[in-house]
Amino acid sequence: MESKTFTKPARNATVIVGTQFGDEGKGKLVDYLSEKYDIVVRYQGGANAGHTICFDNKSVVLHLIPSGIFNEGCVCVIGNGVVIDPVALLAEIKKVEELGYDVKGRLFISHNAHLIMPYHKRLDSLHEDAQGDQKIGTTGRGIGPSYEDKFARKGIRVVDLLNPHVLQEKLRENLAAKNKLFRSIYEKEEFDVEEMVREHFEFDKIIDPYITNTQLYLNRQLKAGKTVLLEGAQGCLLDVDHGTYPYVTSSNPTSGGACTGSGIAPNYVGKVIGVVKAYMTRVGNGAFPSELFDETGERLGRIGHEFGATTGRKRRCGWIDLVALRYSLTLNGVTEIALTKLDVLDTFEEVNVCTAYMLDGREINDFPTDHETLSRVKPVYKTLKGWLSSNAHARTFEEMHQDARNYVSFLEDALEVPVTFVSVGPGREETVFR
Repeated sequence: MESKTFTKPARNATVIVGTQFGDEGKGKLVDYLSEKYDIVVRYQGGANAGHTICFDNKSVVLHLIPSGIFNEGCVCVIGNGVVIDPVALLAEIKKVEELGYDVKGRLFISHNAHLIMPYHKRLDSLHEDAQGDQKIGTTGRGIGPSYEDKFARKGIRVVDLLNPHVLQEKLRENLAAKNKLFRSIYEKEEFDVEEMVREHFEFDKIIDPYITNTQLYLNRQLKAGKTVLLEGAQGCLLDVDHGTYPYVTSSNPTSGGACTGSGIAPNYVGKVIGVVKAYMTRVGNGAFPSELFDETGERLGRIGHEFGATTGRKRRCGWIDLVALRYSLTLNGVTEIALTKLDVLDTFEEVNVCTAYMLDGREINDFPTDHETLSRVKPVYKTLKGWLSSNAHARTFEEMHQDARNYVSFLEDALEVPVTFVSVGPGREETVFR
């Protein structure tokens, strides 16, 4: 029998992952790279994410729409792994259109994406308040409760908006349980089923042109040779399975989550770009070995404008942590690094790098995966010379200050992954691409 030859899938999908506790600068990278890709896909999280993009003397924060929306040749997809707040989505579409960019025909929303309902937001706030000193530090946007309903198989999906009968039945069933909780436990006002049904029918009328089977769409586009950039939210160390549990998000920001959250086949993924901030930040509670509690930490936050793009909360700041990064790069299969916010370090005479941990009197090089142990480690630092110079003018690696290049090279050697992108300022053009 004659053997047949089949065409192997082209590896024309690239995954962008945050390698730390989120807020690494993924929005700028996606915006910068999107002109080189046909499609940008957001694959998990919800409006708890805030991706800031600076261009044409504007600074825009996106929470749900992929960061490629400002490159007009690019199609944007909100994948099935995202939980969508209708109010936030409509406001964001309006904001993008007011900036002069077309959204219709360029934005597709997965019919399998789950919705964040008003009762999810209320539950999020009530649960968090009830935790007292043990708060997780959620954004209060209803993300966790929406994912809870998803995995309890009680979630409301975008596709349910297309079937009034199904929507009504699901809402009545959900609100029967939720209203009992609000009334009996929290002594709060109940939600009206009929009013909620009416509101979501109105939402459906607006977003109906955007809804599609994005799993089929993306796989067909990839098979046809189109290039796809997959954009994650939050960071690897906040992954619900692999992060600093329980102080984590409710989804999988890791590269593995890119396939489940978009529906594309794994054999289309050719590159995984890990976004690394040149120092370290964290929002909310949870272990943070290299956190600084002194003037240096305050200075990092002040220069880096370290306030949450979604909540406005002040971020905790510290030096870059190579132990955590080695864990993150391995877990995600990172093939190259995008180093962001290097300019924040421009005025420091010395820059510290955490190279190992001390635990109970011994040095360790592996990242503890349980939060209790991680809370007890102490950082071991190596001090590097600062460059005391701006690199904002640099567009090639050779144009950067020698000591800044030394810092980048040190990270490359320690992490054994090439740094191919260096952000030397907040603007789109303030970028060194190697």
